[in-house]
Amino acid sequence: CLPETSSIFSNAPCLPLLFMSPGTHAQQAFRTEPRNLTVRMGATAVLKCEVLRASGIVQWAKDGFLLGPQRSLPGFPRYSMIGRRGQYYLRIEDAQLDDDAFFECQAGQSERSDAIVSSPAFLTVQIPPSKPYFTTDVTTPWVAGKKYMVECVAPDAKPSADITLYKGESLSSATSFTTSGSKDKLLNTHAEVTYVFHRLPDSLSSTSPLNLPPSLPGLLVFLVFKVFLFSPSPPYIIGLDRDVVKAGSLLVLECVSHGGNPLGTLQWTKEGEVLSTTWGEEVVGQKSRSILRLQITPADNQAELSCESANIVSLSPLSVTRKITVFFGPATLTRSGSLEAIEGQELTLSCHASSSNPPVHIRWWLGHKELSNTSVTMEEGENGGMTATSNVTHRVSREENGLKLTCEAFNNGTHLSKIQAAKLTVYYPPQKVFIDSPPEDVPLRSGSRAVLVCHSAGGNPPAKLTWFKNGKKVSDAEPQTSSNMVVTQVLNLLLTASDNQAAYRCDATNEAKRTISAHAKLLVQFTAVTMKITAKEEVFYRGQQMELECLSGSSNPKSDISWKVGPLRLQGVEEAPKEAEFGGVSVLSRLHLNLTSQHHNQKVICQAYSPVLEEGASTFYQLNVIYPPEFSSEQATEVQVVEDDVATIPLMVSANPEVVSCIWLRRKQMLVKGEDIRHHWSDDHSLEIRNVTRKDKGLYTIKCENGEGVNETTVKLDVYYAPTVKAEKDPVYVNQGGTADLICVADANPIIPEMFSWKWLGEEEVEMGEETNENKSSLLTIHNVTRAHAGFYQCSASNGIALPGSVEMRLVVQFTPELRKGPQWRKVASRGDGTATAELVCQAEGIPPVEFTWEKKGMLIDLANPRYEERTARDGSFHTSTLRVVNVSATLDYAVFSCTARNSLGEDKLDIQLVSTNHPDPPSSFSLVGVTHNSVTLEWIPGFNGGLQQRYRIRYIWDQSVSYMYVDVVPPDTTTFTVTGLQPQTTYNFSVNALNSIGESGYADDGAVLTITTEGQSGVTPQINHVRTNVNLVFGVLLVLNSLGCFFGRKWKNRRDKTSTRDYLFHLRTGKCSSSSQSTGISNKYESREKINTGAQRTLLVDTGSETESNVYESYTFQEDSHYYYPTGDYKPYHGPHPEDRHGLGETQQTLLL
Repeated sequence: CLPETSSIFSNAPCLPLLFMSPGTHAQQAFRTEPRNLTVRMGATAVLKCEVLRASGIVQWAKDGFLLGPQRSLPGFPRYSMIGRRGQYYLRIEDAQLDDDAFFECQAGQSERSDAIVSSPAFLTVQIPPSKPYFTTDVTTPWVAGKKYMVECVAPDAKPSADITLYKGESLSSATSFTTSGSKDKLLNTHAEVTYVFHRLPDSLSSTSPLNLPPSLPGLLVFLVFKVFLFSPSPPYIIGLDRDVVKAGSLLVLECVSHGGNPLGTLQWTKEGEVLSTTWGEEVVGQKSRSILRLQITPADNQAELSCESANIVSLSPLSVTRKITVFFGPATLTRSGSLEAIEGQELTLSCHASSSNPPVHIRWWLGHKELSNTSVTMEEGENGGMTATSNVTHRVSREENGLKLTCEAFNNGTHLSKIQAAKLTVYYPPQKVFIDSPPEDVPLRSGSRAVLVCHSAGGNPPAKLTWFKNGKKVSDAEPQTSSNMVVTQVLNLLLTASDNQAAYRCDATNEAKRTISAHAKLLVQFTAVTMKITAKEEVFYRGQQMELECLSGSSNPKSDISWKVGPLRLQGVEEAPKEAEFGGVSVLSRLHLNLTSQHHNQKVICQAYSPVLEEGASTFYQLNVIYPPEFSSEQATEVQVVEDDVATIPLMVSANPEVVSCIWLRRKQMLVKGEDIRHHWSDDHSLEIRNVTRKDKGLYTIKCENGEGVNETTVKLDVYYAPTVKAEKDPVYVNQGGTADLICVADANPIIPEMFSWKWLGEEEVEMGEETNENKSSLLTIHNVTRAHAGFYQCSASNGIALPGSVEMRLVVQFTPELRKGPQWRKVASRGDGTATAELVCQAEGIPPVEFTWEKKGMLIDLANPRYEERTARDGSFHTSTLRVVNVSATLDYAVFSCTARNSLGEDKLDIQLVSTNHPDPPSSFSLVGVTHNSVTLEWIPGFNGGLQQRYRIRYIWDQSVSYMYVDVVPPDTTTFTVTGLQPQTTYNFSVNALNSIGESGYADDGAVLTITTEGQSGVTPQINHVRTNVNLVFGVLLVLNSLGCFFGRKWKNRRDKTSTRDYLFHLRTGKCSSSSQSTGISNKYESREKINTGAQRTLLVDTGSETESNVYESYTFQEDSHYYYPTGDYKPYHGPHPEDRHGLGETQQTLLL
C-alpha cells in the first residue's frame, strides 16, 4: 500500500499594489512582493518582501493577524524577520500544518508616506501520510480460489495520498476514495481491491519502486497470508562459548529457529526487556535467523539473555536463556585529603575505587617508593561488583617536596590499572633574612631618598616580605621579586622628619607559619616641621608697637630664627631651645615692630634656617593696620587724553577700614553724579569723562574719608587735540622781485617742534623759501619773488593727534603789464572801401589790473567818436582790449595805432599797423624737431597772415634731384609737420613759406635753408637706379612745361599791361624765363585821399565767403570770373611731396601736381 502526494504549486505572478495619496513625499513602494510557496512539513520556508524608502512600520500578517514589527517576532518562536536594510524576509522554521495560511507584507503609514499592503501569498505545507495499514482480517486462514476484499488505508496526508497495490505487479483494478483525517486539512485515502488466491502459499505485497511525489517518500506495508500452519522448533544461540565477558567488548550472537508454517518470528530479550525483533527467513532451509550485536557494559553483569521463537499457531513462545558474567574495572578512582603539609607533619590520604568485578587491589607510591602504612576496606557495589577504599598515613620532610604521590587500583579480571597522581607540597620556613640600608651613624637629609632592601633566602614557598615602621605596616613598598630561592623587596623612602631614629623591620613569612625578622634605623637631619606666629592683640593701629612670637617646631639640628617684613630683615629675641618630637629641638623667638600704614596687609615672615642643611622653613603673619585714607605714591598727578576720547582719572587711595567715601571737585565745585552725563565713576571712585573736550582740562581735587580721618589730593587733566590752522592773511600781495611772508597760526595741544610744513600746490616746481616755526605759528619767507611763485600754498600742522590740519593761502605777485607782441599782433588787415570793420586786439598780462589807452598816429583816440568802439575783457591776470574801427577807409585808417597798457607799477606799449589785405608775411624760426631714417619733423612760427586765412608749404631738395619737391601742410593752420617718404642717410635742404588767397610769402628766415640728413636703416639697400630713372623722366616733362610756361607768360604779361582794372600775381617757381624771373612787387605804402594799391583793389573782387573755409588755388586768366579751386567738402589733399607747379598760358591754365 503506497500513498503519494499531489503537487498544487501555483506560479501565478504577483504584481505589487501601491497606494499613493496626492501630495505625499518619498512614497513607500515594494521592490519585491511575497509569492506563493509550497514546502514540506518540517522544512524551512522564506517569504521575501523588500520595501523601497520604508518610513512606516513594516510587519507581516498571517490570515489577517499582524505578527508584530520586531524582527524576532516575540510569541512566534519559529518565526523571524531576516535580511539586510530594506529586506523583510519572513523565515518559518520547522513548517507545520498551522503554517498553512496566506501571508501579507505591510508597511504602515508615516508622515511622509501612505501605508502599502502586498498581494497575499499562500504558504502550502505538504504533509506525508502516516504509516499505511491493511484493514483486512488476517487471523483466519484463507482458502485458495475464494474471493477476498483487501483494503489499504493511508491516513492523515496533505494532499491526499495515492495508493498502489501490488501482487507481483500493480493491481489496476483497485479503487480509491478519501475521507477526512484526524485534523482539519488532512485526508485519509482508502484503496480497495477484490483478489482470488489461486495457489499456496500466496502473498500480497509490493515488489517494485513506488510512484512518489518528489518531496514525499513512499511508504510500504506488506500483507502476508499462509495456509497449512504449524509451530517452529525451539531456538538455540550461537557465539556464547563462555559465560564471562569483559565490559566494553562487542558480543555478536546468532539465534536460529527451524521449521514452522509460517516460519517462526524471533526476538531477543534481556531481563525481560526486548532488545531486537529483527530476523531473517531462509525459505529453502526452512529456518529463521536473528543476529544480536550487544555492547557489553558493567550493567550486563549476571544478566539473563533470551531468544524467543513463535508464529501465529504457537500457543506460547519457545525460548533459550543464558546468564553472563561481566568483568569490569572501577569507573572512578577518587583521592581525598590535602597534598600540602608543613615539614614534620603527618599526611593522611584516602583513595576510593568505585564498584568493580572482581575487586581491585590498591597500592600507594611516593616517587618510586611504595608506602606500606595503609589500610583497605571493601563493600558491595553496583552491578554486582565491590568497592575498595585504601587509607595511608605518612610524615613528610622537605626532601619530599614536589614528589609525585600515586594511588593505583589494579583489576585482576580486566588486567587493567587505574591511577590518581598529584605532586606533594611540603612547606618549610626561610633560612635567613637581612636588610641592606645606610649606616645608622651617617646623617641623611630630609627630602632626599633612602633605599632599604630586604632579602630572604630559602623556604617553601618563597617568603612573603612585609615592612614595618615603628611597629606599623608600611604599604608603599615596591613589589617583591625573587631569583634563585632569594626573595627581595625594596622600600624607597622619601625621607621626612619622622624617619629620624625610626625603627624599620622586615618580616619574612610563608605557609610554614614561622616569621623571621631583620631591623634597621636611620639618622635624618630635617628643618623645622612646624612654624607658628602668635600675637597678643588682633587689631593694630598706625603708630602702635606690636609684639609677635614665633615658635619653630622640631628640627635636627637646631634652627636659627630670623624675621622679615617686606624687604627688611629684622632680628628677634630667641629663648633657649627645647627637646621636641622626632628627636629634634624647638626654638621660640619674639619680635617688636612700630606700625605704619605701609604695614597693612603686609606679611611678617618668620624663618627657621638650618645652617647645616642650608635651608629652612617659614611662616607668615598678615598685618591688619587701621589707618585713615592715604593716597598712593603712584597716584597720577597729571593725566593726558586726546579730545573726544575717554579720559580716566585714576584714584589710588588706600585705607583701613576700606569703606571710603570720596568726592570730586573742579574749580571748588563738587561733581555730582547725573549732572553731566559724560561723567562716570567706577567702583574704585576713579573718574571717567567720556567724549572729553578741551574745556574739560584743568585741576581736579579728590577728597576721601573713612572712620579714621580725611585726606585729599589734586590731579591735572591735560586734553590733547589736533591742530586747527588759519591763515593770518589771505591773499598775500607782493611785487615781483620783492619778499613774500606767508604766515599761518595753529590752535593745537600739544605744540611740538617741526609741527608745521609748507607745500606748493602749483604744477611747476619753484623754490619754496625759508620756513620759520615759533610756538603756534609758522612763517614762510620767499625772497626775490618771481611770477612763477604766484599761486596757492598749503600750510599743514600735525602734532600726532588725529589727522593734520591745513589751510590754503594764495600768493599774488604784482608786476608791470606785458603786452603780447608777436608778428600776428602787430598787423591787422582790412578792406579800405569804407564798408568793412577792423578789430585791433591788444592783450596784456599784469597785476594789479591793467588799463588801456589807444592812439592813432601818435594822437589819443577819442572813443566818443562813433567810428571807434573799445571792448575790454579780463581772465585772471590777462587783460584784453579790442578796438573796433567801423567803415574802414584806406585814406583815413591805414595807419599805425598804438595800444598802451598800464597799472600802478608801470606800462607797456604796442604799435599795430592797419593795412590792406595782402599776401602773408614769411614764417620765422624754422627749425628741426626730430628725424628718422625716412621722415623729418619741422616747426616754425607763423607770420602775419595778410588778413586772410593762410596755409603753409614745405619745399625740399637733395643732391640727386633735378627740381624741388613740395608738400602742403595739413591741416592748414598747423605749425608743426612731418615730411615722410624720405631716403635713409640722405641730406635734404628744407624751406617753408605761407600762402593765402592773394599770394604767398617769401621763405622763412629770409630764405634761409635748413639742411638735415636722415638716419640710416640697417638691412635696407637704397634703390638709387630707380630714383635716377624717375627723376630723368620727370625732368624731361618739366622742361617741356617750362617752355610752354615762358611762351604763355610773355603773352599774358602783354595783356596784363593793357588791362588796368585787373592785377594778377603770378609766381613761376622753377625754370629760367627772362620775362618772369622777377615777380611783380606789391606796395605797402599808402598815400592820402583815394589812392589805393592794385592788390587792395583786387581783394574786393574775391568771394570772401570761402576765404576761411577752403583751400583755394586762384588764377586769373583772360576771363574775369575764371576761378579754379578744389572742392572743400570731401577734398583730401595729397600729403606727400610733389614737384613745383608749372604754369603756361593758353586757352586754359593748367597746374601739374605730381
